Amino acid sequence: MMSSRSVTRLGEACRYKDAHCILCLLVEPRRDTFCPAAWSWEKTVGRTMAKDKKKPSESKKAKKAEKAAKQASKGEKKAKTKAARLDGSDGEDVDLDEVLEAYRRQQEQFHKVTETICDGPPRPRAASTLLAAPHDSNSLLLFGGEYFNGSLANFFNDLHIYNIARDEWRSVSSPNAPLPRSGHAWTRASNPSFVYLFGGEFSSPKQGTFHHYSDFWRLEPATREWTKIESRARDKSPPARSGHRMTYWKQYIILFGGFQDTSNQTKYLADLWIFDTVHYLWHCAVLPPAQLKPDARSSFTLLPCEQGAVLYGGYSRVKANVTIKKKGSKTQSSGNKNVLVPRVHDDCFFLRMALPPVGASPETPPTVRWERRKKPANAPNPSRAGATMTWHKGRGIMFGGVHDVEQSEEGMDSEFFNQLFAWNIERNRFMPLSLRKPRQQKKAVTEQRLGRRGRAQANEEELLRQLAALETGASLDDADDMELDWRPEQGAAEDEKPVREMPVSMEPPHMRFNAQLAVQDDVLYIYGGTFEKGDREFTFDDLFAIDLSKLDGCKEVFSRPVEDWVESEDEDEDEDSEGDEGDDEEDDEEDDQTDDEGEAMHTPSKRKKHEREVSSPDTASEASSWSATREDEETETTATSVDDGLPHPRPFESRREFFARTSAEWQEVLMTSLRWKGTQPETMSIKEIKTKAFELSEEKWWDCREEMTALEEEHDAAGIQEVVSLSERGDGSTGGAKRR
Repeated sequence: MMSSRSVTRLGEACRYKDAHCILCLLVEPRRDTFCPAAWSWEKTVGRTMAKDKKKPSESKKAKKAEKAAKQASKGEKKAKTKAARLDGSDGEDVDLDEVLEAYRRQQEQFHKVTETICDGPPRPRAASTLLAAPHDSNSLLLFGGEYFNGSLANFFNDLHIYNIARDEWRSVSSPNAPLPRSGHAWTRASNPSFVYLFGGEFSSPKQGTFHHYSDFWRLEPATREWTKIESRARDKSPPARSGHRMTYWKQYIILFGGFQDTSNQTKYLADLWIFDTVHYLWHCAVLPPAQLKPDARSSFTLLPCEQGAVLYGGYSRVKANVTIKKKGSKTQSSGNKNVLVPRVHDDCFFLRMALPPVGASPETPPTVRWERRKKPANAPNPSRAGATMTWHKGRGIMFGGVHDVEQSEEGMDSEFFNQLFAWNIERNRFMPLSLRKPRQQKKAVTEQRLGRRGRAQANEEELLRQLAALETGASLDDADDMELDWRPEQGAAEDEKPVREMPVSMEPPHMRFNAQLAVQDDVLYIYGGTFEKGDREFTFDDLFAIDLSKLDGCKEVFSRPVEDWVESEDEDEDEDSEGDEGDDEEDDEEDDQTDDEGEAMHTPSKRKKHEREVSSPDTASEASSWSATREDEETETTATSVDDGLPHPRPFESRREFFARTSAEWQEVLMTSLRWKGTQPETMSIKEIKTKAFELSEEKWWDCREEMTALEEEHDAAGIQEVVSLSERGDGSTGGAKRR
């Protein structure tokens, strides 16, 4: 029995004031009833009193006191968690139809579309959609999503608009908007005036029951107005789903895949639907049974191309036979069992499309056909799920992903990624994108003006100078010295407020999967995403920007700390049992090390550990053998140029410099192409020809961007800062004697 003085002093300090607290009642500690503070006191003080002859050092006393405080704070946290669970304990008893109807009634209270400036970025969310505004190259659109804190799920239906130049978020409320959802898909159309959205899911707060949407919406970004598109026949529209993908081709919207999740099973879909934006009709593509087509999947990539669309990757769960062995037997088995195992797809398909014949009825669908492509060269290895991709200048920009390494006793060991890749759609080839320090410019050019409007103004000035040079008969090299009778728009600079200085890092964002990507004005924006550690799921609350033309760093638009995870009851019990065993068996140093590791969100995966091991000099032979496995599956990542007879950019050459050097050649290419199409170039003005030629040169510049990036890195390593051709210089310095 402990002294009453010690117990009374500790009992007065007990924060719980529990009637059953063993310290408050001055009772000897028992394991059947106690408060966290009392049990912490027993382990730290009681054992020390029993060991008078073995007095611990001051450092150990401090560590134990710190551990006691930590246990007490954990008790408080669990009490709050329990209260949160009690608040949402009836979350599974709600009727989803009633909840959605309440959302509808609440939304009807908005009499008109209102736009409000937000104090900061929107709340964190996963499975939302981010899109570059098609009507305004200075805006991003963000809609929907969900946030799960470990206990309850919250869904959103707010539309947020981010103004890039102002660094400003706006929230749009509308009387007619889609209900809260996540896992939906949307895409712009060939007509930049509209954005189309389909499907998604909604669940009860504890995610016990799910509701999938089958509604189809059209958003007009300029006016912020939503319009629900009703189908003429119920069987003439896609069924409800989430996790699908959409893209556009000419006047059509393409929809494929996804899944339907019920309380009993998850069904993955492989149907193809096409929506005609002119006649407002859905077409279900009926393909021959013998025709090769993609397997059912979700979370894949679907990008537009000139003759249709391309599909890559995805995720699904397929049935597999697993042998079940008897307990205590090594040879005899009790039979096979069908279970669902995850499957990460790494195949690629091309959807070839053709317009209906001229004069066909409006109900005639376009001709479609799936064609299997070869596996892309230099595909990311290992294959990964949740690696999102967005379209940019004839290529796909990929970021992140997760790969399940192995199943251990503790659960699935997963590896997360934060690598950037560019997938050239036409060449079917991946190239890694690496950030690099910005090069020092020889002179301050007009492109360095702040803001997108300044860059556009500089491009317009350059184009007008070159047009003036052509009209006067001067050379393009003299265009920079010409003066223009041109003034920028009045009040243009006054509309933009100065943008704050944003931190720039030479490392990509933290590894994650299912991040939302969008490219606006050649800048890649990475929003949110998910990271898992054990049974915990972290939703990132950040936005980053990377200039794809320069790759000179990752700009942090905003980044807020990850919110606390509300642990489930199973996690609480596991932590309690693990903590008790650890206190009894492990020493103080190991406990401290474990606590530090538990606080970190990122832990290196086994693959990363293996890479560090093989990088040492003693294991160089192991590293070579390990890297050889990748060489068997894919080709080298060295960029190879394709000779198509068109002018080729040089390393370190910007788009403006490339066009200034090859402008005459691109105009010849354009006029030849026009004549082949039956159009006479003489019917076009010089400015129109110049603009079209610049678009062709820009397309070529982006098509070769990964090759030039690889060459620029080689030149940087060799100390080469610029590549010039002496034969093109006008000073005649082509001979060796002249140079000397």
